[in-house]
Amino acid sequence: MIETVFEDRVAVVTLNRPEKRNALTVALCRALGDTIREVLAGGARAIVLTGAGTSFCSGADLDEVYTADFRDALYAMLHAVTDAPVPVVAAVNGPAIGAGTQLAIAADLRVAAPGAVFGVPTARIGLAVDPWTIRRLALLAGNATARSLLLACEPLDADAARSCGLVQRTGEPAQAIAWAQEMTALAPLTVAYSKQVLNAVAEPGPDEERLAAGFEACWASADLAEGRLARTEKRPPVFEGR
Repeated sequence: MIETVFEDRVAVVTLNRPEKRNALTVALCRALGDTIREVLAGGARAIVLTGAGTSFCSGADLDEVYTADFRDALYAMLHAVTDAPVPVVAAVNGPAIGAGTQLAIAADLRVAAPGAVFGVPTARIGLAVDPWTIRRLALLAGNATARSLLLACEPLDADAARSCGLVQRTGEPAQAIAWAQEMTALAPLTVAYSKQVLNAVAEPGPDEERLAAGFEACWASADLAEGRLARTEKRPPVFEGR
């Protein structure tokens, strides 16, 4: 499920489930979190995340997204990426949808191939992303772009992502690896400190308890159950806001 190679002091970590467009399962989330910790213990000074095949990550595996363990596994993995004390570069080689966009923004920097597409279509199926994800997306892409992604479920292509600042460079994974290799020569304590302060901008604020309640309400809603049923019955969902 995960392939890891070292190129000098850069750990290149590849989601390797191309037959499912690298959709995330509980096992894959846990494996990725473990891999991040392992490469750090192995001396990685930078990490590149990418996907096998034509997709970066198509999101959550819909056979597991509704299970009790998936949310915990997903957010533990995302924070393992964000909390890594070294630069993490997402080499977005294709679509990064839903949890795929979450994984991309958990990284520090993003390099997008021409076929890259970002999207957070949770409102189409009655799911929700946590407040941390929404804050981080708004900080990285801008509030207007975040609103388009979240409220209108509009996709964002590579050029638009570059224009709004969500993506720092365009190119293939090889360009992302070369950039990460440059970062390995930087002072690691300075980089770790700067990353820690930058991450704090997206940390919980005074309204966190209220926001968390809204997040949990989405996951406990009749609309979520309707989204799941509609998928099973292969029909558009009919949401009622309850």
